[in-house]
Amino acid sequence: MSYATPPGWYPDTGAPGLERWWDGAAWTAHTRPPAADGSAPHQPPAPAQSGAAGFGPGEFGPAGSGPAASGPAGFGPAEGGPAQSGAGEFGPAGFGPPSLPLPHQRGPHDGTGSGNRTKILALTLSGVLVLGAAVTGAILLGRDEGGTPAAPATTTSTSAPVTTPSATATASDEPAPDENPAVLVDQLNGVTVPVPRGWGKPRSSSSDVPTIRTVQSYDCPGGSSFCYHGTVTTHTARSAETAPKALAEADIVTAADLAYEEDSLGRRNHGGITAHKVLKAEQLSVAGRAGYLVRWQVTTGKGPGGYVQSVAFASSVGSGTPVIVRLAFDADVAELPLSLMDTITRGIRPLGDSATSGGVGASISP
Repeated sequence: MSYATPPGWYPDTGAPGLERWWDGAAWTAHTRPPAADGSAPHQPPAPAQSGAAGFGPGEFGPAGSGPAASGPAGFGPAEGGPAQSGAGEFGPAGFGPPSLPLPHQRGPHDGTGSGNRTKILALTLSGVLVLGAAVTGAILLGRDEGGTPAAPATTTSTSAPVTTPSATATASDEPAPDENPAVLVDQLNGVTVPVPRGWGKPRSSSSDVPTIRTVQSYDCPGGSSFCYHGTVTTHTARSAETAPKALAEADIVTAADLAYEEDSLGRRNHGGITAHKVLKAEQLSVAGRAGYLVRWQVTTGKGPGGYVQSVAFASSVGSGTPVIVRLAFDADVAELPLSLMDTITRGIRPLGDSATSGGVGASISP
């Protein structure tokens, strides 16, 4: 069974809008506009005028030796056998035998350029629709139930906690705003001591005894630490001696050494004591009990020196173990006159005394 395509005019895929003559074996150089309906589809093209050098139908020979060529040189319907070469060798690009199915076997939409283009467009459109659906699905999957874009998943490492540098010794030792009581309470010894304006309880102290002092600190003259212009502490007497006078006279040496010679940490903050002078030594009543007071002025190796005082008296609680109250003021400080020492001493009260309520210390000032 032969599938050879019969000669005839067929749509030229290389030149849309034209038909090209197929001679049964190869495309020729003859083209024409599409024929009107009813025209003979297989009518051969008219022979070309003589004078064109070339070859005759089915013959090869010298130029002009054969019959006039039917078309341009190198073109002509092949007779007596199949085409000698494949499509495109003797014709313009795009020429070639019609693809199967054969022209007389095609349907209304097969084998034409427009039919092929329709299929290509349909496939392209289908691909675009599939791609669009995929993109839309990806966007929808990227949203949460509320319709807002989901946040991208990120991996975060646990950062180290932010720490605030610890307070310096000065700041940690300064009284907090709520640590400015009207009185200093010594529960163990059963006494209270009035707190002057501008003084307070430190948050921490090198000693474990009840303490009040001026709020502002300064660099010690010896340059080894921080100092305070005024300090008051209360203590339980550790001596076997019970007489207030003997206790006060022995304790004043300790009070002076700790304030201006060498503190409990071994620091010589004022360059040590070079001399001292007794300013007062007398009996007095303290917290309703008999007591004794000794006051010194000390000269130091560095700085202006200062004043120290020890007051001894019997406690009003328990077995009446003696109590000692020590005071230390820097010299040449206008806010710390010696009269303030006298005021603090007169303000010492037994614990629970009605005079200690109502903020007695609030009225104390230099």
